[in-house]
Amino acid sequence: MTDIVPSSFWIYFNLSILALLGLDLFFVNRKNKAVSVRSTITWVLFWIVLALLFGIWIYSNLGSNAATEYVTAYLIEWTLSVDNLFVFIIVFKYFKVPDEYQHRVLFWGILGALVLRGVFISAGVTLIQHFEWLVYLFGGFLVFTGIKIFFHHDDEATDLSKNYVVRIMKKFVPLSDDYDGHKFFTKRNAKLIATPLLLVLVVIEFTDLIFAVDSIPASLSISKNAFIIYCSNVLAVLGLRSLYFGISHLMKIFKYLKFGIAIILVFVGLKMIIAEFFHVPSLFALGTIIMILFVSVLFSLRANSNEA
Repeated sequence: MTDIVPSSFWIYFNLSILALLGLDLFFVNRKNKAVSVRSTITWVLFWIVLALLFGIWIYSNLGSNAATEYVTAYLIEWTLSVDNLFVFIIVFKYFKVPDEYQHRVLFWGILGALVLRGVFISAGVTLIQHFEWLVYLFGGFLVFTGIKIFFHHDDEATDLSKNYVVRIMKKFVPLSDDYDGHKFFTKRNAKLIATPLLLVLVVIEFTDLIFAVDSIPASLSISKNAFIIYCSNVLAVLGLRSLYFGISHLMKIFKYLKFGIAIILVFVGLKMIIAEFFHVPSLFALGTIIMILFVSVLFSLRANSNEA
């Protein structure tokens, strides 16, 4: 699907998201308090319901096929971005970011993600339209990534001091050793320098960029409509970032979800590769992804039950 939607759709969508984010930052969390479990559940449900309502709007304005593509891309983004939550936990723990400032970092990270993902998606759609052979490159990359995730073991502790983003920031940007409330910059000896909170924000932003390299090609295997992919990505990311504050202690429950993510990547990669010869219906792709997620969660819960 390569239909071009009216520019007003893009404008209204982005303005609505920015308004909701502004409401969240300046009214709901204006006092920089640690996010409660109740607030977490409320916001996660809010973003999920909003995403479903937006799907109904797409069905009414762009048709049933577009709505199916949107829901499928939304599920893929949710699935592939779960690993992102693990990284957030590691980053915040490593830099010892106080709970009350984590929401602020994720908020500004979302604004960066809106811009970067918009650029990535537009570039991806444009490139595929002009260079169709890139479909095979993206598909092969997804299959390779899925196989790599399936056989990867993450048992070692992460040392972010060796991260190239951290090293570049420390080399070229004057940084203070201590946090100064929720500020990204502070003054030391009449000089403006960055606080560790800015370093954390940059690491989070680059992390999102790296994960987008996987998730956006996966979404392109479902739809070639930049608006569909962008909206599904943004709404999924917003829901997941709200979920972060309540999911950190539940991550170990879904121990087999990693394998489900790997299989989904291989599936969408193969779907992309064979698209020229065999069209996989959108509803079949959506059902397959839901089934893979269900089975991986079911196996995780059964394994936890047996251990208990």
